[in-house]
Amino acid sequence: MFRTFLTRTLAFGVLAALTAVACQTAATPTATPTQPVATAVPTPDPFSAVPGIVDPSNHGWPREVEGLNGRVTIRSKPLRIITASVGHDEMTLALVPVERLVGVGGATKDTTYSNVAGLVQGIAEISRDPEVLVALNPDVIVTSPFFPSDGIDALTRVGITVVQTALSNDPEGRIHDILFLGYIYGEEERALVLAEEVRARYAAVTAITLAKPLDDQLRVLALTRFSDKLWVAGSGSTEGGIIDAGGGVNAAAEAGIKDNATTSLEGVISMAPEVIFITQPREFGAEEFRQDLLNDPALAETPAIINGRIYIVDGKFFTTLSFWNIRGVEDLAAILWPEDFADATFGPFSTPEEE
Repeated sequence: MFRTFLTRTLAFGVLAALTAVACQTAATPTATPTQPVATAVPTPDPFSAVPGIVDPSNHGWPREVEGLNGRVTIRSKPLRIITASVGHDEMTLALVPVERLVGVGGATKDTTYSNVAGLVQGIAEISRDPEVLVALNPDVIVTSPFFPSDGIDALTRVGITVVQTALSNDPEGRIHDILFLGYIYGEEERALVLAEEVRARYAAVTAITLAKPLDDQLRVLALTRFSDKLWVAGSGSTEGGIIDAGGGVNAAAEAGIKDNATTSLEGVISMAPEVIFITQPREFGAEEFRQDLLNDPALAETPAIINGRIYIVDGKFFTTLSFWNIRGVEDLAAILWPEDFADATFGPFSTPEEE
């Protein structure tokens, strides 16, 4: 949350930060890489179906996109990028070399929550304070719907290009997100490569899981406990999408629960899950929660308890809004269908440096 004095100090503090950056840049000149005129893309152009691209035929500069914060002009290929969102950081680092990301939030550096923490330890840590962001002299900031609107207004007023965009958790939306960010960054060719990789991994696992007869699919519940409240993932949630793709039946969705919502012990009993997976980190009580479920007399007749089928999974695969949630699909599929995935090895996704 922004400090309460932001509005009063914006005209002085932010502009002072801009001046400092400008002076530093002037004092230490650097070479400016040549901006490409356009990017070669296949025909028909796959970017033409991507929401938010104003003119899909334009692969040169400047170019326009439509974000949640309105129409935005990107004047040249962004070489200094900030995203201020873990999911966007994960997407970005699969599209551009790491040195183009000039600032990340603390959560992106935390291996508990981030799938790219190992890549960003040397990058400046940021907050959502506009003065902090402006001081890093970004060419573009791409951020989530949760970034405060007054912060976006503040950044825009001092000339920072900001694109606010949501991330999707469905297969088609996931590909559109990759192509949209690739277009923003001027990395259309890399975006097409990544999109094909993501499609292939999703197709490989769902070719098995989605072919399973409904009668063979187990009732699955994504369950966590925070502040003594039980949370489940219903229809429309990221975890719910993973359950569907992993070849399970989402017990919470069947009970009419949407998104992530609280429930009660009685609610868990009535949903009768055959498999429960816990996404909260072990350092935040996941193992204690698992043992409490196994030992609670009220749950003794619940199928998942009877069969001891409660699993602690790596939460950063199951809750992220980037394509890394496919790792969650793969891991859950291996839990639900162990014979089909006994020899499977699920690795990371490629990065531009590996091409």
